[in-house]
Amino acid sequence: MALAYGPETGQHRLPAALRAPFEARTWREFGYLLTGLPLSIFFFASSIAMVSLGAGLVVTFLGIPLLAAALVMCRGFGAVERARARRLLGLKIAAPSPVRGRSGGGLMGWVGGVLKSGESWRHFLYSVVHMPWAIFAFTVAVVFWTYGWGFLTYPLWRWVFPVYAGVGGLQLYGDGTHDFYLDSPLEIAATSLVGLLFVLVAPWVIRALATVDRLMVTGLLSPSRLATRVVELESDRGVVVDTAAADLRRIERDLHDGAQARLVALAMDLGLAKEKLLEDPRTAAAMVDEAHGEVKLALQELRDLARGIHPAVLTDRGLDAALSAVASRCTVPVRVEVDLPTRPAAAIEGIAYFTVSELLQNVSKHSRATRATVDVWRVNDRLMLQVTDDGCGGADVTGGRGLAGLTERLDAVDGILAVQSPAGGPTTVTAELPWRG
Repeated sequence: MALAYGPETGQHRLPAALRAPFEARTWREFGYLLTGLPLSIFFFASSIAMVSLGAGLVVTFLGIPLLAAALVMCRGFGAVERARARRLLGLKIAAPSPVRGRSGGGLMGWVGGVLKSGESWRHFLYSVVHMPWAIFAFTVAVVFWTYGWGFLTYPLWRWVFPVYAGVGGLQLYGDGTHDFYLDSPLEIAATSLVGLLFVLVAPWVIRALATVDRLMVTGLLSPSRLATRVVELESDRGVVVDTAAADLRRIERDLHDGAQARLVALAMDLGLAKEKLLEDPRTAAAMVDEAHGEVKLALQELRDLARGIHPAVLTDRGLDAALSAVASRCTVPVRVEVDLPTRPAAAIEGIAYFTVSELLQNVSKHSRATRATVDVWRVNDRLMLQVTDDGCGGADVTGGRGLAGLTERLDAVDGILAVQSPAGGPTTVTAELPWRG
């Protein structure tokens, strides 16, 4: 049955109550409930049989491996249910993390990991508790759906009943002495109306039943919050280690190519000046004067390097003074506003300083802006940073290593980086950090 749409808005002309029996979602959810019963019976019987066998043989050396195999089988059932829920209910759930045994524990270490896994036992619990619910959901859905469409279309198929003694129709009641047949026009019309009511109500009953299935799949077959958090922390730890290694390489490169090279050249110049001190004092004095200039440049490079690691002004006076110092070195005029009642954690303060420094460097190098602003404030337990410029725009987190690296650095401490930079500008980069690390 085709559904009508409005000529301009593209919205349905029919109300939702009339569309629901014909929508693909209703039929998919009905199919999910239909297929759920045979699968749940198979899952229940297999899980109970295997776990009971393993528990009964636990006094022997076979019981523990059988019990672990039963839990692994239940995890396989969970994978089938997640795939079915994804296809028919549109429910996307990540697979649980694989079982991890003890390092070097071999087969028994893996068995121990399976038995200690809470996710494995939740899969077994799903196999057990889902069958009673599947029986109830299957029965209710089939009754509403079949009776509804059966009664609604009764005028089309009532001819299948034989006609005898002037009677031909569906017998609703009969005990040998009293008979009630749906054979008169009024009774046939009333039957169709009852069927229409069932048809209109059935989709919402099916959706309610499917919602319970969604909750069961999400609650029992999805990764646990603890396991998900552990995976996130492991990933963040890798990012932190990589970032620290990259910073160390950058510091080593800056020292080797900058201050160290100048100091080596300075030592050579001073050695030559020492040799010419008695023979040609004027030339030696000029060389010493040139070496003095090199010393100043080397000191400036060392100060810049130290400032890039952790500036003293940030430790002594906080973000307001430190960011004002960074803004004063930017090639674009920058207005800084810091509204913080207290200072955040030292680690968060350092990340905030580094983030603003990187963003202002991007403004200087790439934005072609004429002015920029830096705003820092606190919202509940979050530190907010926002850098805005009136440049050409087009900044993209995936377009280069700078913003992508900042995103990874902030994500490692549960921070967020959001970039709004349409072509032609302006560009607004907002960073959100936890107040306490």
